[in-house]
Amino acid sequence: MQQSSVSPAFAEKRRCLLNTKKPQIFPFSWKDLLISVGILFCAVELCILLRMADTSDGFASPIFVLAVLLISRLTTGYLFGLISAILGVIGVNYIFTYPYWAFNFTISGYPLTFLTLLGVSLITCTMTTKIKQQDRLRAETEKEKMRANLLRSVSHDIRTPLTSIMGSTSAVLENPSLSKEEQKKLLEDARDEAQWLIRVVENLLSITRIGDAQAQITKEPEAAEEVLGEAVRKFRKRFPSVSIRVEAPEELLLVPMDAILIEQVLSNLLENAVFHGETTTCILLSVQSEGRYARFSVADNGCGIPPRELPTLFDGTLKRNETASGDGKRNMGLGLSVCMAIVRAHNGTMEAKNLDRGAEFSFRLPLFEEESL
Repeated sequence: MQQSSVSPAFAEKRRCLLNTKKPQIFPFSWKDLLISVGILFCAVELCILLRMADTSDGFASPIFVLAVLLISRLTTGYLFGLISAILGVIGVNYIFTYPYWAFNFTISGYPLTFLTLLGVSLITCTMTTKIKQQDRLRAETEKEKMRANLLRSVSHDIRTPLTSIMGSTSAVLENPSLSKEEQKKLLEDARDEAQWLIRVVENLLSITRIGDAQAQITKEPEAAEEVLGEAVRKFRKRFPSVSIRVEAPEELLLVPMDAILIEQVLSNLLENAVFHGETTTCILLSVQSEGRYARFSVADNGCGIPPRELPTLFDGTLKRNETASGDGKRNMGLGLSVCMAIVRAHNGTMEAKNLDRGAEFSFRLPLFEEESL
């Protein structure tokens, strides 16, 4: 028997497709049940008030048509839309049409009312289902785009430092006649390249955590100043010559977050201020309350952001800015696209702007009170 030549990648993709659950036509959830009950209750109450004000019976039908429309639009699947259509017919025919509290299937408008409610329910449920499917497809497309940009950036960011490490270590091993200063310089270059690789791998792990959880991360209330302190501790260890100042409010700011991911965002922004600010000597890291949000900010006194790069700053499509040595490590598209993905996964927003001197990157995350509502 001939052995199958299916590649592991294709087999994995096929397995994922087979394991994907088909969308349910009649899903049940307590949230949809409460929505349906609430809307039908409001429809009944409105009909009662209108009957008390007017003796005519024509108001019930449009009210229940509106109720069925809202239920079908706000719930998932067809279950509650169809149930509301049936209950709407009962409300129109049995409760709010003469003879009251008695079924009368001989009423001329009864079949039309039933067909109207049923049609409204089916059409609205179908449109709602398609809209939600399109939203899921759009989210998947954005995720695939992010992964494609990530792979495009990483393919160069990993290869170039590895080549440099190999060159530096080979030069030390193969040239024993090198002076101590020359050996030290080559080893320091290899160390710097290894640190760069560590940062790239950390960004990869952050993206993987978000992708595996389908952008649904576990958030716990964390003190914002503690997260800032941890990011500053790591930064000062790597860049002792750069002055960094921290500003935080006196009151405790509890922000629902994945602390490790937000620390990664702050680390990326702090490192960008050093590497891409070029002339940066001082950084201000701050957090403050803005309404229902906590605003994190990283401001530097460097050379600022080229205006032409602002529109594509966070999508990972920045052109690579080679250094004089041609190492190609000055592209910040990868780190910033990771930052944006993490902030979006926290239901936050992110922006960047130039200051009179330097640049400022900031992002906003919902405070604990808003998340708990």
